[in-house]
Amino acid sequence: MTDMIQIEEITKSFGPLQVLRGISLEVKQGEVVSIVGPSGAGKTTLLQIMGTLDRPDTGTVRIDGTPVQQMKEGELAAFRNRHIGFVFQFHQLLPEFTALENVLIPALIAHRGQREARETAMEILSLLGLSERAGHKPNELSGGEKQRVAVARALINRPSVILADEPSGSLDTQHKEELHRLFFDLRDRLGQTFVIVTHDEGLARLTDRTIHLIDGKIQ
Repeated sequence: MTDMIQIEEITKSFGPLQVLRGISLEVKQGEVVSIVGPSGAGKTTLLQIMGTLDRPDTGTVRIDGTPVQQMKEGELAAFRNRHIGFVFQFHQLLPEFTALENVLIPALIAHRGQREARETAMEILSLLGLSERAGHKPNELSGGEKQRVAVARALINRPSVILADEPSGSLDTQHKEELHRLFFDLRDRLGQTFVIVTHDEGLARLTDRTIHLIDGKIQ
């Protein structure tokens, strides 16, 4: 398998506080990797740097062979929109839009045709068991449904990488287990690479590999 994510000697500080201290790792294409560690260990910062939402102070980041830290902001935003999908702990759906409209947003930002984007969005919602809920707004959906809509939104542009930050942290046990199964099902069906920051030991045990981050270093 080829490396989908390559990170070499990443450091990151916020003022006098050094959060990441020389992180190097590779994630293979189609791998599901969890990142665990205590609060303040640098997990979310590392995920944001992987996702090009933040830049490291030093070191290199390659996504599917592309050295993203060399890109200008406009190029980076376009690359992120095409190649990386994000799932957050709190779904971050826009309340005034339906499930379908929320899923469509990244496709419209990418200037895809409305008809084609809409067909793709409905296919993904159907895949996730949400076709009957496409016209509902977030306040009409359960917690588990909202998070599946967020996953659908992350998938709409067929990204190579899905980055998830505590994706099941706000869910009850049943919906948590459903979401965890969904990640592996999607990897098997669509071949995406998943990197998941989590405090959930059950999810970490399911992943192909677990990276332990403590005090800004991989243990």
